[in-house]
Amino acid sequence: MSHSLDILPPHEPALPRSIDHGRDLPASAPLAWLAAGWRDLWTHPGVSLLYGLGVTLLSYAIIYLMFSIGWAQILFPALAGFLVIGPLLATGLYEKSRYLAAGRKPSLGAMLFPQGGAHLFFVGAVLTTLMLVWVRAAVLLYALFFGWRPFPGFDQIVPMLVSTPPGIGLLVVGTAVGGLFAAFSFAIGAFSIPLVLDRRLDAFSAMGLSLSYVTSNMPATMVWAVLVVGLTLVSLATGLVGLILIFPLLGHATWHAYLAVRQPPDA
Repeated sequence: MSHSLDILPPHEPALPRSIDHGRDLPASAPLAWLAAGWRDLWTHPGVSLLYGLGVTLLSYAIIYLMFSIGWAQILFPALAGFLVIGPLLATGLYEKSRYLAAGRKPSLGAMLFPQGGAHLFFVGAVLTTLMLVWVRAAVLLYALFFGWRPFPGFDQIVPMLVSTPPGIGLLVVGTAVGGLFAAFSFAIGAFSIPLVLDRRLDAFSAMGLSLSYVTSNMPATMVWAVLVVGLTLVSLATGLVGLILIFPLLGHATWHAYLAVRQPPDA
């Protein structure tokens, strides 16, 4: 059966701004989101693991392409940029969790072709643009501190960064600039795609409301951001193999994070 026949209706339109979402969730809330995401992962696990495998293989293909065309020097910024577009890549996982919440069996077709329309595409375009701008900024920062010298290779880059004044300066400034990119991207991207899928909001409203969700629940969302980064680093430490399991877990958990923050204060 075609996935287009399994479209779930959106929820009721968003409530007024004053009671639009829950605020001041406890810092421990992300642990419950991970637990709920774990349950979703192992409910019809095949589609989630296949989805994680697809994201992992796509990551390998992009890394191989970067080395093939001589862009190895942007590998580290590109890996950081993965966190920016992660919410876009996880769209299908949100859709599976949405189907499970509605008591429906998810299909791989529905996960690969979610019903978000042009607004889903626009949110994805904004996140992708932010990632590309960050990668370009990282290249310019390298040139600012080291000049237009060839990339020294991965065996030399770490000693160069930690043992030379330009390297230490690049680490400090690059971390600060990257942090700004990461904070803004996380704020507008954390819940915007779930909002488009669930409430059929337009892209600008979804990104603005995502920003409000994040800033209204800073203790919880900061812990959530740390968990996302930490689990992503675990995936990198396993040569991306861990991404097969960790990416679906984070995707499903993000949906439950969205469900938690969208609740009105008296819910």
